[in-house]
Amino acid sequence: MKRKMVPHSGNSAVSHVAHATNEVIAIYPITPSSDMGEIADAKSARGEKNIWGTTPLVVELQSEGGASGAVHGALTTGALTTTFTASQGLLLMIPNMYKIAGELTPTVFHIAARAIACQALSIFGDHSDVMATRATGWGLLSSGSIQEAMDFALISQAATLEARIPFLHFFEGFRISHEIQKIEELTFDDMRAMLDKKFIHAHREWGMSPERPVLRGTSQNPDVFFQGRESVNRYYLECSGIVRKAMDRFASITGRQYKIFEYLGAEDADRVVIIMGSGGETVEETVEYLNGKGEKLGVIKVRLFRPFDTRAFIDALPPTVRAIAVLDRTKEPGSPGEPLYEDVRTAVGEAVQEGYARFEGYPNVVGGRYGLGSAEFTPAMVKAVFDNIAKDDPRNHFTVGIIDDVTDTSLEHDPCFSVEREDTYRAMFYGLGADGTVGANKNSIKIIGERTDNYTQGYFVYDSKKAGAVTVSHLRFGKHRIKSPYLISTADFLACHNFSFLEKYDMLKNIAEGGTFLLNSLHGEDEVWEHLPSRVRKQIIDKKLRVYIIEAGKIAKEVGLRERINVIMQTAFFKISGVIDEKVAVDAIKEAVQKTYGKKGKKIVDMNIQAVDRALSMIKEVKVPEKFTGKVVEKPTVPPDAPEFVRETTAKIIRGEGDKIK
Repeated sequence: MKRKMVPHSGNSAVSHVAHATNEVIAIYPITPSSDMGEIADAKSARGEKNIWGTTPLVVELQSEGGASGAVHGALTTGALTTTFTASQGLLLMIPNMYKIAGELTPTVFHIAARAIACQALSIFGDHSDVMATRATGWGLLSSGSIQEAMDFALISQAATLEARIPFLHFFEGFRISHEIQKIEELTFDDMRAMLDKKFIHAHREWGMSPERPVLRGTSQNPDVFFQGRESVNRYYLECSGIVRKAMDRFASITGRQYKIFEYLGAEDADRVVIIMGSGGETVEETVEYLNGKGEKLGVIKVRLFRPFDTRAFIDALPPTVRAIAVLDRTKEPGSPGEPLYEDVRTAVGEAVQEGYARFEGYPNVVGGRYGLGSAEFTPAMVKAVFDNIAKDDPRNHFTVGIIDDVTDTSLEHDPCFSVEREDTYRAMFYGLGADGTVGANKNSIKIIGERTDNYTQGYFVYDSKKAGAVTVSHLRFGKHRIKSPYLISTADFLACHNFSFLEKYDMLKNIAEGGTFLLNSLHGEDEVWEHLPSRVRKQIIDKKLRVYIIEAGKIAKEVGLRERINVIMQTAFFKISGVIDEKVAVDAIKEAVQKTYGKKGKKIVDMNIQAVDRALSMIKEVKVPEKFTGKVVEKPTVPPDAPEFVRETTAKIIRGEGDKIK
């Protein structure tokens, strides 16, 4: 059966399945998981049914602890129940999680994994929150892409019902939760085929009822507690086999085959990276590129982290491996190593000790940390990890992606190294928080996804200040599946939606030679050149850029939109880039305007459509001189007499160079 290719964020992909396969959904908002609850709530408010023809009850509680308590209560009645959370919200659910697992109650919590507040609060993604729940007895299933997020939401639902072990299905906050890609959308028929009715009936029968009295939730003394705690062992021993069976069943339905430990790379690889989450996509992309250059590398994507199946993991490793790097997206201060690293070392050691390892020699195992708080993880960093384990004495307990000049843990990497396909189109857009740029670009990626056969990716960078701060939209699309969960460093098209940004940010460092630069200008095409900063003029000439301007602010004011320039800049992008036919693009933009602003009234819709039409005739190309004359004058970010910390640290953050701070 041919399924629709539909643009989804990670959150909408998961909510699509969770709403369809549950009857009760208890929610409490926390960034970046909030969208899942909001989408589910909106579905029920519209009267959308689940796969059994009933409308799920979505209820917002007073806290995450309350949400998990409501889930626990609903589960004990035999209702299919779920929730969504992240970070401290997940930690507040831990007491109920111990009880849910201890009572062998099937459910799935969907987690947009996020950093835990330590030296500072971070709303961004890593695995710190999920790793804090390892002792609760829950299964931990990791998605590494938006397609996997939708697929694993269903696989985990099927697995938990049969295994009776509750699951955390997790994926990185923002990097997956908010990224938009065109994926194959699961149908209700797919979901019905995956969920075995006999296990649903068993869950119903497990529910507490006056008609079926049962003793549960007791207090136990030292004479029996230990025995009771060990009585669950067989459920955990059987769990990985049940997940494998669910993955095989899913493959028979959809054609997409997953494994609990998926090895990709050379059959005779000598170096292998072990990783969970979206970073696995980056490693896979890098392995493909480097193996094409003659290397023998591999990667294991860990899908089922708990229960950890040691034999399945060892079987996934090529026997030729001589060095393993384990990458964790979390930090456990004071521990011998991070969670995945410790499991891998134990698994390798037990396999060798017990004699079932197939290795040609005992492989060297080292561990490292990456990507905390959504720090970038690029192919250049992956290459640095492989280069490290190629050494006779590789660095252990390393970091990659930062400069650690205090304890010297960091690996150096070449930021110029790239594995991006030349046939993938890349575009970047600099906007101001709340000016509509991000919303317009979300519509753009959906338009390209729906009106062409291209694969698409949209990712949107904004800091925790949100409104009033700079936003950067990263759009990729092309004929091949996009496995690049990292920011664009070299764009074919770059747009600046706020003229003042030219003084503050060195954005043109991110545009390719011969690329196209679109500027929302305060000046006409004949006079704008003289108003550009000298650095920008030199970059335009040196990189041989084509420059277009549009006086978007002027158009917006004339049609009554004030500062909202989003549809104007969106129209300019489609007209200049030519990524799809202009008429098709304009019609799609107008449809999106109707859908987005229809509830606000005909006047707002008409103003936006008028802005689209005006924009088409107001785009002007700027004549660029052949040579740069004059001198590059850089305005200081902060006054020269500012305190040292402000000059050396704060100034870099203001310029968007915080990742270079040691």
